[in-house]
Amino acid sequence: MDIKEPDPSVIELSTAYFKSLEQPVSILPSYYFCDNEQDANECAVLVLAGIKKATASSLWWYELSGEALPEVGDLSIVTNWTGEALCVIEVMNIEVTRFNAITPAFAELEGEGDKSLAYWKEVHWAFYSRELAGTKYRPSEDMPIVCEEFRVVYS
Repeated sequence: MDIKEPDPSVIELSTAYFKSLEQPVSILPSYYFCDNEQDANECAVLVLAGIKKATASSLWWYELSGEALPEVGDLSIVTNWTGEALCVIEVMNIEVTRFNAITPAFAELEGEGDKSLAYWKEVHWAFYSRELAGTKYRPSEDMPIVCEEFRVVYS
């Protein structure tokens, strides 16, 4: 996940979302999944298709970046790699668990690849290895993972 300055489409989608609820407009935080264009765009398509309903970040990434952990009810905008706003999501559940305790059910909720736990572990280990490179942390079987379930509330 990478958080960056909002594209004008983020402002437009935030405005449309809050106006649809007849609530005061607020600009929602926005981000894309993954650390490369192909995966970010593929994940965005999976979210829009209702296939990807979860994401998993390293708790250490939150510590290193100074970002607050997501909370149930949080709203944000999913973008593609270039920052184009695609949909508003709401956090439905947050659980911090060890890498080696991720379940097949959670891997399926992430919706990536063949949705298997084996696929999840392979691609996430590689991602966390890249994400934590050059930091005091190294991927381990017991590293804490922030498992976030979400739903699309507006697109």
